[in-house]
Amino acid sequence: MHELSVVTSIVKIVQQEVHKINGKKALELYLEIGKLSGVEMDSFYFIWPQCIDGSVLSDAKLFIEEPAGKARCAECETEFHIDKSFDSCPNCDSPFKEIIAGKELKIKKIIIK
Repeated sequence: MHELSVVTSIVKIVQQEVHKINGKKALELYLEIGKLSGVEMDSFYFIWPQCIDGSVLSDAKLFIEEPAGKARCAECETEFHIDKSFDSCPNCDSPFKEIIAGKELKIKKIIIK
């Protein structure tokens, strides 16, 4: 399960940041997980409670922003929204594009006590 490694990595990073400033625990965690990141959100939410149990995140509020996919056509330079990474340009039907949004997977902010 890919989401298990994603969540355990997030927990590890947050624990390191809390300990780095001699904090006690994380109160809030803000993540950005793009729609094209490859993270299955149902699996993420399923595994989250088990991974944070007993950690500095055990009582933290979780906030997740899920940016939509956006691409720029390599042929006509049209910017367009995509739901899947293999979507073609709606203007010229070219499959060649640069994905410019939606693949994010990052910790935006941690509120630490």
